[in-house]
Amino acid sequence: MKRRRFSAEFKRKVVLEAMRGDDAVRVIAARHNVNPNQVSKWKAEAHDGLLEVFRQGKGGGASDSERLIERLYARIGELTVERDFFLKGSRGLDGLSK
Repeated sequence: MKRRRFSAEFKRKVVLEAMRGDDAVRVIAARHNVNPNQVSKWKAEAHDGLLEVFRQGKGGGASDSERLIERLYARIGELTVERDFFLKGSRGLDGLSK
């Protein structure tokens, strides 16, 4: 199955409906034939983007590359924690298989 691509205009329309709060996210998602988790993700991304717009207005914010680096380091940290968690859990399973 091919992955669906959504235009920025479509995402904006869906997110604005979700932020307005007139309907539940699941209702908005059904109306637009999108997974509710996807709508929630777009809404959170839009919220974070708005925060950044207002931060920049107060005296400049981080450059795009600095923000990208920060997000990448955060993601690396998340993945490291996940890896360590699963490694620790898999070590405990070694004793169960014997």
